[in-house]
Amino acid sequence: MADTNTVARLAGIGTFTELLDVLAGLRAEHAPARILCTLDDVGQCLYTSGHATEDDRLWFDDGDPGDDPAARRRADDARVAHVAAALDDTKLRVAWDELPGARLGGEADVAALVEVNRNPDGFLDDVVLVQRVPVPRDDLAVAGIPNGYFTADWDVFQNHTIIRRMATHGYRHVGIGASLLGFDRPAAPSLDEAQAVVADLKHLFGAPDAAGWAELTALLPQRRLLLLGYTENFPDLVDDLA
Repeated sequence: MADTNTVARLAGIGTFTELLDVLAGLRAEHAPARILCTLDDVGQCLYTSGHATEDDRLWFDDGDPGDDPAARRRADDARVAHVAAALDDTKLRVAWDELPGARLGGEADVAALVEVNRNPDGFLDDVVLVQRVPVPRDDLAVAGIPNGYFTADWDVFQNHTIIRRMATHGYRHVGIGASLLGFDRPAAPSLDEAQAVVADLKHLFGAPDAAGWAELTALLPQRRLLLLGYTENFPDLVDDLA
């Protein structure tokens, strides 16, 4: 369990098809709250999330509610609301145009991006935690597991900017791991829509001449799912699976 808002611990979920079906059921069960799940490396994801919320812009004092379940739930809900309010504060938001070429790995990042979208099921952890996130919009679901801690990672506010941008392409944020952001769409994008997504990803990852962009453009119209790496060591995730 991550906190009192953990509504499911899924063991043995082997595919994103299975996972998205489970999330749909939990989304209906817990509406109007949003649903967000962990993806790769649940332990590391929760560890870095804890540190990410030490950011002065996000810090929240829960007043030590102790072991009382009702008090703990109120504190957990209040923390989510505090993080969501910070993300929704226009004075704190990061502009999309402030994120060009923000990754450091160049073609290696693009190659990793292609691989995680070609073989997404290989990057799901053996255990997936699902969080109920009491926020009014899908883009604020990241307040349930805010992440982005190390210096060369995208931080929580940068990730929120990316989440909002992907929403303009029809993608809803559904999961976050130690290295990955996960999105789904009601249906796979058309080729024209995929090209628009890839244009934005070039803006994010740089390396515009990398061969992998053509591969990704061809992959996206075949699936509802989109995975993006947000950490400096994102390509290591692919190397570790090889």
